[in-house]
Amino acid sequence: MSLEDPQVTDHRFDLVVLGGGSGGYAAALRAAELGRTVAIVERAQLGGTCLHRGCVPTKALLHTAEVADAVRHAGAAGVTATLEGVDGSAARAWRDDVVRGKHRGLTSLVAARGITVVEGEGRATRVGDDPAIEVAGDRYVGSDLVVATGAVSRALPGVPFGGRVLDSEAALALDEVPARAVVVGGGVIGVEFASAWRSLGAEVTIVEPQEHLIANEDPAARAALEKAYRRRGIELRLGASVTAIESGDDRVVVRFDGADGSAEVEADYALVAVGRAPVASGLGLEELGVEFDRGFVRTDASLRTAAPGVWAVGDIVAGPQLAHRGFRHGIVVAETIAGLAPSPLDDTLFPRVTYSTPEVASVGLTEPQARERYGSDRVVTQEVSLAANAKSEIVSAGSPVRAGFVKVVALEDGPVVGVTLVGDRVGELITEGQLAVAWEARADDIAPLVHAHPTQSEALGEAFLALAGSPLHTL
Repeated sequence: MSLEDPQVTDHRFDLVVLGGGSGGYAAALRAAELGRTVAIVERAQLGGTCLHRGCVPTKALLHTAEVADAVRHAGAAGVTATLEGVDGSAARAWRDDVVRGKHRGLTSLVAARGITVVEGEGRATRVGDDPAIEVAGDRYVGSDLVVATGAVSRALPGVPFGGRVLDSEAALALDEVPARAVVVGGGVIGVEFASAWRSLGAEVTIVEPQEHLIANEDPAARAALEKAYRRRGIELRLGASVTAIESGDDRVVVRFDGADGSAEVEADYALVAVGRAPVASGLGLEELGVEFDRGFVRTDASLRTAAPGVWAVGDIVAGPQLAHRGFRHGIVVAETIAGLAPSPLDDTLFPRVTYSTPEVASVGLTEPQARERYGSDRVVTQEVSLAANAKSEIVSAGSPVRAGFVKVVALEDGPVVGVTLVGDRVGELITEGQLAVAWEARADDIAPLVHAHPTQSEALGEAFLALAGSPLHTL
């Protein structure tokens, strides 16, 4: 029993983790591997948003869309096939089965490491000098506390989610493919849903207040994606701000102002994908001394908060909201607590992939970012079209989307500082770009390394060859 409150039972661990998503379970697994006793407090299910309501089911939806496109264009590869329709309920059941399997595997792994999992809503407090999480009359006290509570979809002001106004979680729960859909927001989540729904047969309109889709990516990638979407029949209303959304029993109307004046689009559903807000306030963290900036937890470079013994990881720390970023955060914190010296964190080194058709993948700096940081006279670029790449032509058989390209940004007589890829399945190539950027490799370091033929990775090899002054397939 606790000396502070005889009605509360204390359970002591080396590390307590609040939140069982990518960042939280990574911290727990690594700490347990390093010999620490660990407890995870999770209000829903291990795996968090990424596994249950985000990354994994969304990519399963996109795979269903890819299969539909493959059937639709099968004749180009000599296969006679007819797309008779898409069973939304069956597709959702398959996605759910994938998620259940991954959840079982994660649960077994956590149990095998001897990690205690506590289900329930947790609130931060202190027991003496130690941080703790209180859940339903029990306190889980740790020498250290890792907060990994993630983020939730942002709503538009005055437009709550519900009915035919969806967030991404509600969109995934649909048992039907909308005949008409409006996507509010042209960031990663918005363009992925737009891509999937279009491939599944929906008429799709994207309304985005900025002048481009995926605005943080390289201008060449933005332009290529917008061109591809228009070729696919996705209507783009860029530079347009939503003024109202009216939801009825069987339709939704989205009104917006753009360069050409006011307009409206009617659809079956409106997906609002305007970003995700950190879940960090109201958990008792303020009372511990944790500081905030625009809703995000403020940390130092090693993810320590201002409160002794309290760390923060993942989407509650300002920066790109990526599941693999949170995963790395968790590992770094566990190793730092254990007295190790993990590699410093650098947000530019986390790969970014938009799983659309075509895919967009990048790491490091875009060309404008590199020119701003190093000066235009020091930056050189090489772009290689995938149109001449045999494997790209094969995997894109019949697709109305052009092949795409590889773009490498480097410093003259210096290292590679950025890689951007656009095309089918290019997300699978981005790790090579990450290695080049993270290891500060020069193009002439990589140019002698031969890429297997025929693979899409040959385009990266050609870009490195060209930057090294010895191109074979480019002029």
